[in-house]
Amino acid sequence: MASTAAASLTIAELREFAGFTACEQRYIKRSLDVGLGRQDAFKLWARDAAETASIRSQYVVYQDLKALRGAIPAETGFEALDQFIGKLVRIAAFDLAQERLTCFSAFRFLYERLLGPDVRPFLPSAFCAAAALPQIRPDRRKHLLQSISEAAATAPGWSARAPSFFPEWVEKEAA
Repeated sequence: MASTAAASLTIAELREFAGFTACEQRYIKRSLDVGLGRQDAFKLWARDAAETASIRSQYVVYQDLKALRGAIPAETGFEALDQFIGKLVRIAAFDLAQERLTCFSAFRFLYERLLGPDVRPFLPSAFCAAAALPQIRPDRRKHLLQSISEAAATAPGWSARAPSFFPEWVEKEAA
């Protein structure tokens, strides 16, 4: 019974990922390679000098992910909240400024995998804070902020289940 439930949740994650735009899917896979150290992102993802520069910047910004993974504060306390949320918003702002994540769902999908399930309660506030920054173009800011549902922004609780689907680069076979 438990394996059936786990399989159903994995299928739901696959479906959610399939619903993202091709650009979002590509950025999520690239970001997981950078943030989790899975692959050489330059070799897999850089198609031109601009992408190479973007990936280089992403490696630098994502250095704080290691510290954040071990510093997720309790939902009820305020200890270390400023350090955690400040770094999380800065990383989130970088990702949103790349203009490849177009909605809260794609953002949440990525960050649950980068930081684990314990970060879920902090994602709506980090997303809204990052999306509202002046570093994000005004028209994008509006679109991003409108993408978060009231239910996501005001959820009374969050699942502690770790994500099971981590999308990766798939090599195309020669025809």
